[in-house]
Amino acid sequence: MIPGVQPADEEELVRRIARGDRQAFDELYQRTSPWLAVRLRRRCADEDVVADVLQETYLAVWRAAGSFAGASVSGSAVGWLWTIAAHRLVDAFRRRARQTRTPPPIVSPVRASGAEVTEDLGRALLALPPELRDVLRATVLDGLSVRETALLLGRTGRDGQVTRPAGADRGACPPG
Repeated sequence: MIPGVQPADEEELVRRIARGDRQAFDELYQRTSPWLAVRLRRRCADEDVVADVLQETYLAVWRAAGSFAGASVSGSAVGWLWTIAAHRLVDAFRRRARQTRTPPPIVSPVRASGAEVTEDLGRALLALPPELRDVLRATVLDGLSVRETALLLGRTGRDGQVTRPAGADRGACPPG
């Protein structure tokens, strides 16, 4: 409750606002906005956010004054106003969190000629054991599935399961 103001006064103002009374809206704003701003500032130090939340709150009051139930549900107009403001503040925090999430850095593609890439790839493939090189060529370059590659290279066991080529265990590839 705001000191020196009777709850019934605010409730009456909200009822008048529901009927489109602009003077009642101005009166409610004059009475409650300083108090509401202080409460919001206790929860948010950013003056721009507080100002936006105040504006959104009073806009919501203007639009939804007819939905205020008041004393019939043991509520006060000031409590209703604070509930609207608190929800708007949470919404503002969520918007800010979405906006401040840093997008992943954009990595500019390495500019290399096709010959350089082919040369580097060729050297890397030659550094691999022959069985692994054949597997990479079949899966990456030829686009075969693991099962198709295993059948092509004769790397299936008696049970039809894919077996690892020699040198495919941990540490078989030279450090790069």
